Amino acid sequence: MHINHMTIKTDQLAPKIVQQLAVFLENKPGALAMVCDALAASKINIFGLSVSDTTDHSVVRMVVSNAEKAIGIFEEHGALVVESDVLMIQNDNKPGSLSRIAHALSEKKINIDYGYLASMPSAKKGLLILRVTDAKRALTILKKLDVQ
Repeated sequence: MHINHMTIKTDQLAPKIVQQLAVFLENKPGALAMVCDALAASKINIFGLSVSDTTDHSVVRMVVSNAEKAIGIFEEHGALVVESDVLMIQNDNKPGSLSRIAHALSEKKINIDYGYLASMPSAKKGLLILRVTDAKRALTILKKLDVQ
């Protein structure tokens, strides 16, 4: 399933399917800074970020406030961008929160391919990004769990 490009509003708390951008960059100092500068100059906020490295390049996965605009920026600069659907979930910052989500998906035979999350230790909520085998079914399951 492919979701149309959308602008994500930060005040929406329910789990949702959003576009993740995977940008392939040279693995060298300053490459990520240039990406962040280009997004900031266009008033695009980064909600989630993960960086994986290999010998000669990095894969920067990100969820941003305006995926369509970000894709245009990356393509203007000659960067390879791959889009994929992911789940964006605001979850409780407490022990067992991710376990509850993982078990609910597992019980319905939905695999978590990868994910990333972050929250400050003192925060009540964190942001979880999950790439799953069936985003639409997973979203239905999470809404029944009453995950925000």
